[in-house]
Amino acid sequence: MSKSKNTKLKSLNRRQALTGTLALGAGLALPTRFAIAQAKPLKLGLMLPYSGTFAQLGENITHSIEMFITEKGGKLGGRDIQIIKLDDESKPELAPQNADRLIKRDGVDVLIGTVHSGVQMGIHKAVTESGTLCIVPNAGAGAVTRNLCAKNVFRTSFSNWQPAYGMGVALGKRGVKKAAWVTWDYAAGAEAGAGFKEGFEANGGTVVANLTLKFPETNFQPLLAQIPGLGVDVVGSFFAGGGAINFVKDYAAAGIKVPLTGSGFLTEGVLGPQGAAAEGIETALHYGDGIDNPKNTAFRAAFKTKAGREADVYAVQGYDAAQLLGVGLEAAKGKIEDEAALYKAMREAKLDSPRGPVSFSKSQEIVQNIYLRKATGGQNKVTGIAVANLADPGTGCKL
Repeated sequence: MSKSKNTKLKSLNRRQALTGTLALGAGLALPTRFAIAQAKPLKLGLMLPYSGTFAQLGENITHSIEMFITEKGGKLGGRDIQIIKLDDESKPELAPQNADRLIKRDGVDVLIGTVHSGVQMGIHKAVTESGTLCIVPNAGAGAVTRNLCAKNVFRTSFSNWQPAYGMGVALGKRGVKKAAWVTWDYAAGAEAGAGFKEGFEANGGTVVANLTLKFPETNFQPLLAQIPGLGVDVVGSFFAGGGAINFVKDYAAAGIKVPLTGSGFLTEGVLGPQGAAAEGIETALHYGDGIDNPKNTAFRAAFKTKAGREADVYAVQGYDAAQLLGVGLEAAKGKIEDEAALYKAMREAKLDSPRGPVSFSKSQEIVQNIYLRKATGGQNKVTGIAVANLADPGTGCKL
């Protein structure tokens, strides 16, 4: 054999030996199947509106969820979090297939959604059939934590009943005797109206008229024309978004002297376009401007840095959805399949929320303060607490 060939063979043998050594070392360093499974990211599906009227609500919820995960070093319960977003477009007719897409195609372990109550009912069907953990960050549909409650569904926002009930209680305790209720003729308005009536009449008042308009019409003149002749001391109402803007403006333009109040969504996020017409309107909600606690101060500063705008109630609800998931995953040591530990911890959770302390009822609905707010200078300034630690009745829930 020539010297040249011998040198080449020795070089080749050295490379083979080195490669074998590296392969062996890599084999020894490989994690076990159990460790690989444990290191697998948890898939978190966000089914929220990212387009259309409610896009900013979906964005604010998302910003806050991402903010909390970042605060925790990118992990919850020791698991990396992979976020999968889906724009639900606020279309109830697409909800079942969109939820199934996240659950069956994308294989999400947890689904957080959504804003629109109609879409929520489509999500609810999908998650109760699949058993996927679902946390509701906004939609207030009563059935979710009442007759259709499920062990794998929690809510960190509100029920439609809660804020309106708080407003009714506050008015009744002041000695207000007669009220009218005005809303759209749809489920959310009816549920809010039931809450207002219950709180008001339990404290000495009477709702003498219930005025409704077909959803989503905004010709309020026929309703407004009836109010002066009702002989009421106050008008309670439930409207949101563009409807709330128009209603408040039309109410002021009509020159009605009866004070206008309502569930907080009457002025939430719409004080700018409502302008002077909203000044002085009193509402009740689970969040507002001027809540003075360290958590809220830090949260608002961090949110503004991330989102470039002020935090609102939707941002708070998203943050608490992430907080609640974090509590559950910590207790279950990241094992989403350990439902006993996961759900027990979530049911028993006491969160330090920007809105103040919150906990959860037997129906897995949030228990929270309902604040009185007054529209002042473009802000919904908190003036007091209408009802402390208010739980939804959970009527019909068998958990």
